[in-house]
Amino acid sequence: MDRRKFIQAGSLLVAAGMIKPVNGAMLPSYMFEERIEGPLIISTWIHGLEANRAGWKVLEQGGSALDATVAGAMHTESDITNRSVGVGGRPDRTGHVTLDACCMDGDGRSGSVGFLEGIAHPAAVAKAVMEKTPHAMLVGAGAKQFALDHGFETIKTPIPEVKKDYLEWKKENKDLFKRPKINHENHDTIGLIARDANGNFGGTCTTSGWAYKMPGRLGDSPIIGAGLFVDNEVGAATATGLGEAIIRVAGSAIVVELMRNGMKPSEACREVVMRIIRKNKDLTGLQCGFIAIDNKGNVGGFSVYNGFNFAMKTNTRDEMVDTEYDRKW
Repeated sequence: MDRRKFIQAGSLLVAAGMIKPVNGAMLPSYMFEERIEGPLIISTWIHGLEANRAGWKVLEQGGSALDATVAGAMHTESDITNRSVGVGGRPDRTGHVTLDACCMDGDGRSGSVGFLEGIAHPAAVAKAVMEKTPHAMLVGAGAKQFALDHGFETIKTPIPEVKKDYLEWKKENKDLFKRPKINHENHDTIGLIARDANGNFGGTCTTSGWAYKMPGRLGDSPIIGAGLFVDNEVGAATATGLGEAIIRVAGSAIVVELMRNGMKPSEACREVVMRIIRKNKDLTGLQCGFIAIDNKGNVGGFSVYNGFNFAMKTNTRDEMVDTEYDRKW
């Protein structure tokens, strides 16, 4: 049955009263769910298209899922037009651009960096933390010194365009704790998850964080279990959106555990989104989205509000997929 007929069939069940929609959202029975054979890579938002293509170069040469997602993340980190990731990211309220990233493979190895300033590729540094230290996370000055000691590229931030915007914000903005606008620009943290030709999973998540955040703030992106979780026995999940809300439900780890217990990716993503909704009385501007792959090759996602999508690349496909959601803006 094709997707259109599947949705029509589900609609008949709704009309018959057999299934009740929640806040206008499509229900798990007919959420986007597709089974993919062979290697694949998916990532959050429109900038995931180019990131996936960079990662695919690794996969098509027989490289690992982890290396593919790191390569994709580094591509996005280099994009000076991106205001939520890497070199072009917006600063904290004091004018400092600090970057966060993590990576994880299917065997449970992981690395993470947070509050990293002046280094071009936090995703690559996170991978080095995983491979070259006994630690899972390095932050701040220690993370920077580690990066310098290992020869990682340095950068000067904020770039001029971002600094100009920051100075304007500083003059005009009086609400320093205002929740960031997420999703309307189709543009936020990038999380990438992949499965390689050997059936192994890997993932990477990278961001410059909440624009004009308090100095020292970390979101979900560098936190294993929140912004990213990978397990070869089950699959992988990653998140985007308001990091504080994602951290408080251990979002990506719970998605994977729900898949372990039998849920398909979209169903698991939806359950975690609904937990976030239940735990937050004020959902004004609170967008969170999850994407996931299970060990059977099923792919899916779900978000609080409409507008969230993810990029998907396989041997035969290179496209954007709109996820289902609980409510409209």
